[in-house]
Amino acid sequence: MSTASPLVVVDVVGLTPRLLAHMPGTRRVGADGFTANLETIFPAVTCSVQSTLLTGLRPRDHGIVGNGWYFRDLGEVLLWRQHNALVAGEKVWDAARRAAPDYQVANVCWWYAMGAATDFAVTPRPIYHADGRKSPDCYTVPPSLHDELTDQLGPFPLFTYWGPTAAIDSSRWIAAAARRIMSAHDPDLTLVYVPHLDYDLQRYGPDGPEAIAAAREVDAVLGPLLAAARARGATIVVLSEYGITAARRPVDVNRALRRAGLLNVHTQAGMEYLDPWTSRAFAVADHQVAHVYVRDPADLARARDLISDLDGVDEVLDAAGKAAYGLDHERAGELVAVAEPDAWFTYYYWLDDRRAPDFARTVEIHRKPGYDPAELFFDPADRMVKPRAAAALARKKVGLRYTMRVVPLDPSCVRGSHGRLPDDPADGPVFLCSDGSLARERVAATEVKDLLLRLAGLHQPTTIA
Repeated sequence: MSTASPLVVVDVVGLTPRLLAHMPGTRRVGADGFTANLETIFPAVTCSVQSTLLTGLRPRDHGIVGNGWYFRDLGEVLLWRQHNALVAGEKVWDAARRAAPDYQVANVCWWYAMGAATDFAVTPRPIYHADGRKSPDCYTVPPSLHDELTDQLGPFPLFTYWGPTAAIDSSRWIAAAARRIMSAHDPDLTLVYVPHLDYDLQRYGPDGPEAIAAAREVDAVLGPLLAAARARGATIVVLSEYGITAARRPVDVNRALRRAGLLNVHTQAGMEYLDPWTSRAFAVADHQVAHVYVRDPADLARARDLISDLDGVDEVLDAAGKAAYGLDHERAGELVAVAEPDAWFTYYYWLDDRRAPDFARTVEIHRKPGYDPAELFFDPADRMVKPRAAAALARKKVGLRYTMRVVPLDPSCVRGSHGRLPDDPADGPVFLCSDGSLARERVAATEVKDLLLRLAGLHQPTTIA
């Protein structure tokens, strides 16, 4: 450990001022120092915002235009990539090491952990068996950390980290892993990602009793972690990337493009698959944002007008609009659609559910060409869905191949979303710090890197984008 002041930075995804009111243990961080509104960036989604927090740059400069995008050089839509080399710009740990070469960093489940120049890392990484089975596990740096954590805490609880059984267990495991790393290895900077609020706020919306219950669960899980940080004499920062707002209107942007003859599919075994190679236009849906890739500039006006006329679309950004939001990067779509506050974009491109690909009914974050919040639900229209899921799980436990066909194709069950900039700061992200010396009412996401360096006593002049 260097002579820098130790820092623990906890990203409580989905935390807003409204929910903070139900989290007395977490509020104490701000009571000891200060609490501010965090002015997030667009798009307000995990991968983009985390990249801004760690680099001080906007998507135009760090390149993370969403949780995924169309990789033009591969001809594929890919979401939830994990390699840190995708993120351009100097990270906070690189800046810290210019002042303190022995500065040590632990990344516990922040995104793009793989390949990052951190001393310790933990990130979800299932085992993909040769026969098609998937088993829960994680990737760690150093490799010995894997057994150190799983011997103490059990396997990484992948099936409570995402999917219809997502629950507090995964956040509890992550917080316990962070405590273990702090105790055993004493890093200067510990980054911790706590995902639990994401689940029930998307399932039930941010205004009901489920949201309050989830906030209280997170507060209880954070208690031992915050206590361990204080015991080390660490400065604590608790922040969030975005707030989740009530949203009940799914917008089928790809289906509209298909009906207009702009999106093509190819068929295998009676199932339809998006064909990005021949499509004139298609969208990568990402919560309340959709990157629309238009192959021929001659189709731009038609695609823009078609999408603008869809119920639930607030605006469609062209080149000038993307530049105004700091999203003018080559990975972005030629157009970017923004949903209205109570709407969100589906990835669906088939017109008949009987032609949907088999992965549509499963939790499959890497094969779907867009984000699918319906993965948080067991299909309410299928009375046998849970018994069938239990039977599939039994097959898995004895080493047999299995398919979890549990996800609904009706997206109307979703009640919350995010991605657009918040209309009300009470529904936006927050920044709490136990050190009041840098107190202010608002913190821009692009300022967080610089603030962390100041809190560590390692400030180096940076350019705020």
